[in-house]
Parts: sequence; C-alpha cells; structure tokens
Amino acid sequence: MITTPTQLFIGGAWVDAVDGGTMAVDDPATGEVLAQVADAGPKDGRLAEDAAVDAQEQWGRTAPRTRSEILRRAHEIILDRTDELARLMTSEMGKPLTEARGEVAYAAEFFRWFSEEAVRVEGGYGTLPDGRNRMLLGRRPVGPCLLITPWNFPLAMGTRKIGPAIAAGCTMVLKPAPQTPLSSLALAAILKEAGLPDGVLNVVTTSRAGEVCEPLLRGGRIRKLSFTGSTAVGRLLLAQCADTVVRTSMELGGNAPFIVFDDADLDVALDGAMVAKMRNMGEACTAANRFFVHRSVAEEFARRLADRMGALVVGPGTRDGVDVGPLIDAAGRAKVEELVSDALERGARLLVGGRTPEGPGCFYPPTVLTDVDPGSRLMETEIFGPMAAILTFDEEDEVVRRANDTPWGLVGYLFTENLDRALRISECLEVGMVGLNTGLVSNPAAPFGGVKQSGLGREGGRVGIEEFLEYQYLAIPVR
Repeated sequence: MITTPTQLFIGGAWVDAVDGGTMAVDDPATGEVLAQVADAGPKDGRLAEDAAVDAQEQWGRTAPRTRSEILRRAHEIILDRTDELARLMTSEMGKPLTEARGEVAYAAEFFRWFSEEAVRVEGGYGTLPDGRNRMLLGRRPVGPCLLITPWNFPLAMGTRKIGPAIAAGCTMVLKPAPQTPLSSLALAAILKEAGLPDGVLNVVTTSRAGEVCEPLLRGGRIRKLSFTGSTAVGRLLLAQCADTVVRTSMELGGNAPFIVFDDADLDVALDGAMVAKMRNMGEACTAANRFFVHRSVAEEFARRLADRMGALVVGPGTRDGVDVGPLIDAAGRAKVEELVSDALERGARLLVGGRTPEGPGCFYPPTVLTDVDPGSRLMETEIFGPMAAILTFDEEDEVVRRANDTPWGLVGYLFTENLDRALRISECLEVGMVGLNTGLVSNPAAPFGGVKQSGLGREGGRVGIEEFLEYQYLAIPVR
C-alpha cells in the first residue's frame, strides 16, 4: 500500500514548508478532508529552485542510458502499484476507479516512451555549402525547468512533463494543482525509489501559486516553463516569462467541435461521443464541447446519445459500477449549472439530466441539450462537465466556419465515411489534433498540443523531448 508523503520534496528530502503552513486536500465525493499537505511560500520555491540549479550540471552530464533506465524502473513501479495509485487519484479528484486505472497505465507509458527517447537524441555533422567550414551540431538540456500541472489528470500530466525533462537531462521544480497534490507527491517518491538523484525533481505544493512561481520565472535561473491549464493563466505566465525570455510550452484551453455528417456510422459516432464527452466526467481540455450534427441525423443522434448518457451511474468513484464521479469542486459544478441554465433560458430543450442531486459531494448528472441557441454561453467557454450541447448544420462550409469560430484550437472530432470529405474537413479545421471516427486522440507516442490560444509547443511523441533540448552549432574551418 502506498503511504503518500505530505511534505515538500526538495533536494531529495521530505521537508516542511519554511514560510507556509499546511493546506487541506478534500474528497470531492464527500467534502471530507483527505489529508493536510505542506503549503509552500516563496522561500520554499527558492529552496526548490536552488536544489534544481545545483543539480543541473551533474545531471546534464549523466549518461543517456542511465536516465533511460531510471525512467524504465519508474514505469515498472507505477504499473506494479496501479490499484493503489488509482485509488489515491480517485480519492482526491473523483474519477471512477476504472478510469483512474486507465490513467495510471497512460501515465506510466510516458515514462516508457521517454526512456526510449533518452538514448535517441541526435545531432549532426557535415560540410557547409560554402565549403569553408564543417558543422558539428550538438544537443544539450535547456536547463532547470518549472513544471505546472493541472488537477484533472494529476498523474499523467506529471509524467508527460517529467518524462521528457529527465530524458533530456533537465532538472525540475514541479508545482502540482492544489486540489490534487497527493498523486504528484506519490510520483516523486516513486522516482526517488527508481534511483533519480537528489535535486533533479523537486515538488512544491502550494495554494499560493502566484507568490511561489512568479519570482522563479522572473529570476533568470529557470530556463523552461511547461504549463498545462487555462488560457487566462497561460497568458499571465507568458508575460512573466518575457522578462528573462524563458522558453515555454503551453497546453491551454480547448473548445472542441464534434462534427457528425449525414453519412457517418451513428454507432461509431455515438461511441466516439461517449468517450470524447464523458472521459473524466467531461473535465478535460480535449472534451467535446460543441456537437454539430447534420440536420438529417440530428434527432436520432440526440435521442440515442441521451439514452446512453441517462444510463450512466453517478456516484463516488470508489464505488463499484459507478460511471460518473463528482466534479472537482463546488465552483466547477456551479459553472456547469449556470451554463445549462443559460442555454435553457435561450430555448434549448433538455433531453436528460440537468438537475443537481441533493446530498454531499460535487455531483452533476450527465446532461444532453438539443436545439441549442448559437449565442449560448456554453459555445464560447470550456464546459468542463458532463453536458453535451447539440446544434445542427446543413452544409460543409457552414460547419467548418462555425467549428473554427473560437479563439481555441486544440482538438476537433469528425465523423464521416467519406474519405475525401474526411481529409478535406480535417485540413480546414484550425486545430492541432483531429479525431477521425474516434473520440480519443491522446497517446504518449503522438504529439499533443493545439494552435491559436490553445497553446504553444507539443508534448509526447518524437517531438516531446525537443521542448527540453537546445541546439549548439560548432563551426570548424576546413583546412
């Protein structure tokens, strides 16, 4: 059984906060306090930064195979402790145990993937076109990194950032979301057990993110920021990075269109909708936000989706047979309630759900709305909840225009049996990823990221390690 640390992890040691106290971690299914963890202040952030900076030179010179083997051992430990990690994750953020086990496997795979990439970092050698110089092209770690992770996938978002940083030879300060610090602390303990040297990974849990992170970004010693979270916070962090030109990768908000054409296989489209909408209770940046369904099949699609959504079992994620756990907190549930109310006031028709249950916990039922007014607030914000809003369309050009009418561009979902149409529409969608006849695009071996205000850079895939590496070009005269 995992005994989860509750202190800060700095320089390879578990320590109390120097200029902070503790903060509560709540169970969103009951409202009860799970644990009290260290609540770091600015001094603690600087101590973590000191540890990362001090460890950088030696860690950057560590053999790639050594870094690879540490990641591989951590991958195996995570899989060995699937049930314990899944239960911990469910307790602090609510997702059903079945989904939590899936996230543990997904998280572990990032460590396996980047264990393989660690030994495949390549440079280059050749004669330049003018014949006067040879070019020796090398790669080196970017340096100490600040990693900021969200609460919705607390284990996988940690491994997706930590994995490539370790593989590239970078040291880190990890700041997890205050709602879900326990998964990150458990991950730090696993990496220490796997042989990660002291100071390479430092974990700072805090309820005062701005006070802790801003001095690090403006101080000049952190050379890389990797952030997953809202676009609003991302903009603020980018401004803070500007003073010292910190390299950034940003995985920000989404407003994913889910497009169903008249020739789509509705069984496939419905399967895709359930995954794209209901994974993690809809609390995902990749969640289908706006359902555009061709008018000729919209009624059938809506009815069948409502039947499937209405059959889902809502309850505490730790309970057997539960499909939908609680939302992360009362504010998250209130947001969904307000979006549903706004849509209904504008004439939307409620097919299922839409009524907040009584009792403890932040539960909200799976909800389907049809006849949604395009001016509804849900069209221009991330819903982050188990609510599907269905709109109709008639022509290709119309649906592409409406799908792209958003400042975000993370992912889009497209369902059609026509290959030419699939390629044509995919090329027109202003998104970084497209799910063609599938509701799941995330994979450690694929580059994850968006365009427009959905972010900068990519995580995962062959390019994931590139975010943590710099090029160095050496000119050598030909004699």
